[in-house]
Amino acid sequence: MPSVLIKTYGCQMNERDSEQVASMFLAGGYHLTQSEAEADVILINTCSVREKAELKALGKMGLLCARPTAKPWVVYGFMGCMSQSRARSLFRDVPRLDIVTGTQQYHHVYELCNRLLRSRMGNNTDTPLRKGAHICHTEQEEGFQNAIRDHLPPAGNCTAFVSIMQGCEMRCSYCIVPSTRGNECSRPAEDILQEVRELVERGVREVTLLGQIVNRYGKDEPIVNGRGAFVRLLEALHEIDGLARIRFTSPHPIGFRQDLVNAYTYLPKLCSHIHFPMQSGSDRILQLMRRPYKNEKYLRLCEAMREARPDLAITTDIIVGFPGETDEDYQQTKAAVERIRFDNAFVFQYSPRRDTVAAAMPDQICLRVKEERNHDLLETVNRIATARNHALVGTLQHILVEGPSKNNPERLQGRTSQNKPVIIPGGSATPGHIVPIRINECTGFTLYGDVV
Repeated sequence: MPSVLIKTYGCQMNERDSEQVASMFLAGGYHLTQSEAEADVILINTCSVREKAELKALGKMGLLCARPTAKPWVVYGFMGCMSQSRARSLFRDVPRLDIVTGTQQYHHVYELCNRLLRSRMGNNTDTPLRKGAHICHTEQEEGFQNAIRDHLPPAGNCTAFVSIMQGCEMRCSYCIVPSTRGNECSRPAEDILQEVRELVERGVREVTLLGQIVNRYGKDEPIVNGRGAFVRLLEALHEIDGLARIRFTSPHPIGFRQDLVNAYTYLPKLCSHIHFPMQSGSDRILQLMRRPYKNEKYLRLCEAMREARPDLAITTDIIVGFPGETDEDYQQTKAAVERIRFDNAFVFQYSPRRDTVAAAMPDQICLRVKEERNHDLLETVNRIATARNHALVGTLQHILVEGPSKNNPERLQGRTSQNKPVIIPGGSATPGHIVPIRINECTGFTLYGDVV
């Protein structure tokens, strides 16, 4: 039985895409492995959002292809966003590379790899240093969103990612995603509902809906009784028996309608957490970023959601050191963090991405200033987040028990509706169950408690 190793860099969308590819290999009789020496097919699912992710993927593949002890027939492939943006140039960087597939070609990966592997195994006397096959498939396909299926999360998981749309048309000046993921395309609602029903039958209790701008799902569909297609999808998912929790990521202030705010008042399965990228608290920088909203609109949306769901946890993404960002701009971002009091934030130093508008902007910020602002803002975020978490000590929370703790297999871990990790004693609950927990300790970002 041949085996395949899939390594994933980047976002939840990439994780879900890797799961789809893995399910196709399993259906074809392959074994999933974590051993590089054992694998007959090695695939790396790549990310292009930041340069560091690309360098990691290139470095890893370069090392794998250079192994003198590797089996001579091994198939090496790149998938994902970096493949889409760099395409055939990757063969120059890694000459031994065999296959490059883009973000709309996941459903072809198994067929391409299997065909190449079978042909090589029939002629396995070739040396490990053979030249790569150089098969490149990055063409955008109409109707690709309908091929997002055959989803198989890891065995035993009670949570799963469900992709409901692909693509982005916002064209933020710093972002390479529109050129790697293509135009916005939404899946048919019934396909999504059927996938979730099947996941629930396998024991999944919580799903996270994925999209580059997830709240723009079905943006061209009509408004019905004041509710857009995304909210109607949430309502339909809410009716699925056995599904306990619904999450989604990541929304955009553009297209964030009042119907979605209202959904927090009448859909109890909709979790009390939203990851809502802010990027900057300065209107001037938002304009340079091509984020078509004022910061005050963003802040009022956050406050409206917390009014609709008082225990709502809000996390965000923030970029510091964007070209032209002054001290005043940065202080406006810091003031917005203090106002909303985020439960956590991913703070990134701006890094230029090729073929983006921002990369050619004047007034690029020096590394020292970016690092200073990054460090200062992280201190602010961590202070606020830690205080919010400590406030939960002594409270009763309900967690979905996910399985053994990653750091201590003798304990169990789960998450609250607010997406806060909780550690409980081993044997005190069953994975896949939602149980009440009394929080008795906090170590910053992790809570500890006992089953009530």
